[in-house]
Amino acid sequence: MAGNSLLNSNKKRYPGKIILLGFFLFLILPGCSAPPLPMEVGQAESLSHNLWKARVPLYAPEEYKAYEADLRRIKDDLIKEKTRFIWFRDYQSVAARLQSLLKYGEGILTRVEGLKESKRTEITGQLTELESRIRDLDRLSQTINEGRLVRRSLMKAGMTVHEAGLFLGNGDFDQADSRLRTASGYIKETEDGLFPILNRYSNTTVIARWRQWANEAVAESRENGGIAIVVSKMDRSMTLYKAGKPYKRYGVGLGRNGFQDKLHGGDGATPEGRYRIIRKLDRSKYYKALLLNYPNDEDKREFIRLKKKGIIPGRASIGGLIEIHGSGKDGMTYGCVSLDNEDMDEVFRIAAPGTPVAIVGATNHKAMF
Repeated sequence: MAGNSLLNSNKKRYPGKIILLGFFLFLILPGCSAPPLPMEVGQAESLSHNLWKARVPLYAPEEYKAYEADLRRIKDDLIKEKTRFIWFRDYQSVAARLQSLLKYGEGILTRVEGLKESKRTEITGQLTELESRIRDLDRLSQTINEGRLVRRSLMKAGMTVHEAGLFLGNGDFDQADSRLRTASGYIKETEDGLFPILNRYSNTTVIARWRQWANEAVAESRENGGIAIVVSKMDRSMTLYKAGKPYKRYGVGLGRNGFQDKLHGGDGATPEGRYRIIRKLDRSKYYKALLLNYPNDEDKREFIRLKKKGIIPGRASIGGLIEIHGSGKDGMTYGCVSLDNEDMDEVFRIAAPGTPVAIVGATNHKAMF
């Protein structure tokens, strides 16, 4: 009875405290917990990482900064919300902001991926074009002896284009683009070295003159039933005619600058024009040889004209001793036409002093570039 009296007495004395204690116990009952954080938090952080991996800071720097700034503000507000008493925490506003941010970030990512794909397509096209130009220039540089002068630039172009392809494969478009610009410079150096030489081979006026020389030599063979020789630089060939008809064709070597017309002695070029065999040498420094009448009258006139214009050095001589000789078709000469020794044996046996010889760049128009 004494205990009940004490309890009743306390209820009367502390009614407010008892009610507050009951409310507190109600709050901490099992099943009462803080609301979960919005799942969009992790999604937004993951998207931030994806934006960085996709190099969005490079392609859309302002949009990336805006996304990161908004994400930081939302996370700061989320921290503030977490400091509130669990029953008063409300993440709905934060979640809505995160959803809006995710939509914005995904839009940035989609746009940047589109820009990257466009850049990839553009660089791939440039890469393909430069590779094609390098292949064409490589073919041309292998065709003419002067190609050795530009091989270094062409090799640099090829290596730089290869590097560009590696950067492209790794998605580094800036480095790929930089390498392609460098490669273009090397290709221009190559073209600047080759085209002045090869432009003549696309000049219809020059080709017409070459064709005339060849036709005149063949016509003489046809008229007298004898031998004529036509050397074509572009084909690296020498055709032997009998009575105006092709008899046999041989591969030949030319001067180290053989695709150019000879201007003076020591230039390493093989002369172009109509000549004749003036002497047969069965013992020569280069096996056997057929000496030509270079320089002829036209060569002498051209030499004087170009010297007056200052194109030929003042101390240069016109040169001479141009031969068709042996020692092999695969080497380079000082300006002569060379054949393999077994071919030289055959030509030497058939040809005679007075045989007409036409040395031309080409006898028909060819697409060189």
